[in-house]
Amino acid sequence: MDKPMNVWVLVGSLRKASFNGMLANALISLAPSSLKLDIVEIGQLPLYNEDLEAAAPPASWTAFRQRVKAADAVLFVTPEYNRSVPAGLKNALDVGSRPYGRNVWDRKPGAIVSSSPGAIGAFGANHHLRQSLVFLNVPTMQQPEAYISHVDKLFDEHGKLVSDGTRKFLQEFMQAFANWVETIRS
Repeated sequence: MDKPMNVWVLVGSLRKASFNGMLANALISLAPSSLKLDIVEIGQLPLYNEDLEAAAPPASWTAFRQRVKAADAVLFVTPEYNRSVPAGLKNALDVGSRPYGRNVWDRKPGAIVSSSPGAIGAFGANHHLRQSLVFLNVPTMQQPEAYISHVDKLFDEHGKLVSDGTRKFLQEFMQAFANWVETIRS
């Protein structure tokens, strides 16, 4: 592969000091050179309302849609809110899937990393997100699965990953994702 594939990273947590933001940055730093990852901000997107499509959609929707459409693949990094994905992430999915027939997610290879300070690593959010991605036609990597538990213990005060075991796992995950993206895109 001559040129790295562009992967947009969507972080479900909007909080500035988000553990998922730290995790996304760790994933970016551990990715193989065949991937170029960049975080796409989703917090500025107005809630999806079809009425706003009528005249001219909000500029932030248009810019977001163009950016996702230009991506080679997408990586979702999300916490779990009430056994599901955070509202901001669900809204980003909805904005990108509309108007009907212009789904920018269509056939973008994807992967999900979920994390939580709890023991089950946001398993519910991970699987709930997979349900939406099936409908949006995002071929989502099945293995390895990534449920990162006790995420609050994995970073230092500067947001740097301190767990060698987690680092090794995430590096292997990112290599598997690179292989997945290449397979789906070819």
